[in-house]
Amino acid sequence: MNFTRWSARLPGTQRRAAARTDTTVSPDRRSDGSVPAARVEQLTEEAPPVPAVDELPVRDVLDRVPALVALVHGPDHRLAYVNDAYVAAFGMRDLGARAREALPELDEPGLFPLLDQVQRSGRPRTLKSRKAPDGRSYTFTCTPVTEGGSGDRGDRGVLVFATDVTDHAEAAARLRASEARQRETAVTLQRSLLPQELEEPDDLRVAATYHPGGTEAAVGGDWYDVITLGGGRTALVIGDVMGRGVRAAAVMGQLRTAVRAYARLDLPPHEVLQLLDGLATEIDANQIATCVYAIHDPNEGRLVYASAGHLPILVRDENGTVQRADEPTGPPLGTGGWVHTSGSISLTPGSTAVLYTDGLVERRDEDLDEGIAALERALSGATGTPQVICDRLVRSAGVTPDHDDDVAVLVLQHPARAGADAELFRNAALELLGGVEAAPRARAFASGVLTSWRFPTDLHDLGVLATSELVANSLQHGTPPMRLRLRRTDRRLIIEVTDGDDHLPRRRRAEPGDESGRGIAIVATIATNWGSRRTPGGGKAVWCEFVLPKP
Repeated sequence: MNFTRWSARLPGTQRRAAARTDTTVSPDRRSDGSVPAARVEQLTEEAPPVPAVDELPVRDVLDRVPALVALVHGPDHRLAYVNDAYVAAFGMRDLGARAREALPELDEPGLFPLLDQVQRSGRPRTLKSRKAPDGRSYTFTCTPVTEGGSGDRGDRGVLVFATDVTDHAEAAARLRASEARQRETAVTLQRSLLPQELEEPDDLRVAATYHPGGTEAAVGGDWYDVITLGGGRTALVIGDVMGRGVRAAAVMGQLRTAVRAYARLDLPPHEVLQLLDGLATEIDANQIATCVYAIHDPNEGRLVYASAGHLPILVRDENGTVQRADEPTGPPLGTGGWVHTSGSISLTPGSTAVLYTDGLVERRDEDLDEGIAALERALSGATGTPQVICDRLVRSAGVTPDHDDDVAVLVLQHPARAGADAELFRNAALELLGGVEAAPRARAFASGVLTSWRFPTDLHDLGVLATSELVANSLQHGTPPMRLRLRRTDRRLIIEVTDGDDHLPRRRRAEPGDESGRGIAIVATIATNWGSRRTPGGGKAVWCEFVLPKP
């Protein structure tokens, strides 16, 4: 076959040919003064003659290029030419045979459908980094060619140009494997730092989920936690460390550990964030984090919270109305120089609250408020257990495995109890007016309540003794108003005494000659757990609890 009769319509060929025609300097214009004659003579004498590209033998050029070249023509793609590099890679080929029989190695990379597309459209196509049967990777470019300038589809051929990119493909594969290992390390670290099992408060039902973002090693620093504080109270926290990768996950782990430690001090939410703010600066001055810390007290029916630059808590009541937690919201942790404050939102029986990170509601193509509003609409119609609601909110937000940001969601319900279940959750309170009769009245009240709750005799006696010691401690060291509160759940008995003095008691060892100092030691000995905290309106609360025997 006469190869020179074929011309390839490579992209830009006609443009470059036209450019050569336009920029050719005619002999007539060389003497019009545009170029000095001396300069022309110098160029003419010293510059060696350069052959035109059109004069180069095309076949010799293609035979010498290291890339694989094959030419097929006609509607059935009959083989017209293969160069030396192609023969060296795949062996001799029968010219004139159909490409499917003559070039079977092009089937695995998927080139045969591409040949049809190129021949029909008359436009070049490229397949990047496809592996051939010889184990090497090639980038295939298929370019339409015509014979003698004819545009007839039957006269069209296709020039297949294959560049060996094996080294690049292997380097890319190694890079992807390295990124996958880094991502796996980051995800493993992230998940190991999150709670393996959520604590189960007596008065709340909770569920949480975490979805790492993207397919790269770009795991973020989202976290959540549920911490039982004792006395029936529960702390809930969710946060997001800015940044990606192992470093963000490590900072997250340190902040989560610190939150649990500060929570044991039973401090108000804004004081916990104040401590976290200073710690975040010490951990890494270049890292900031958002966080919400909330405390639920079943006796108050409210969720007291403080926010450091985090998204608002959403609460759905039993009628389906969704309320968004208001300010106060301070700047993120790690910025310093800010005094955080606490706010509260109603959480009555039958209500559901949702704490979440920005990955659930933030999208590049829409405003953040629109995402929160969409979450509110999804929550208003969400019913069922906390885990069901959690999964439904994630699905409604369109979170998929290739989502571009981490997502953490924490759902809590304050169930409305009725019937036999309600019998397990009881409250009783007594105002202590002071005087010598306060302690006997408190003991009698506690005895009557514990008897009505049908506790075993030994637990009844321990409860009355603990009540007596806590009331006596409050009468001696506290100030009015004083109050005794007894509470039972399905798992424990809680006894709490509040007064107007904010001095927190500490357990100490009383010397034999001391007349006081043994009350808290007695309570700590007989109770399962005890503690004290300052109350928001001033004063303190001292409590103890007993685990109920299993039925």
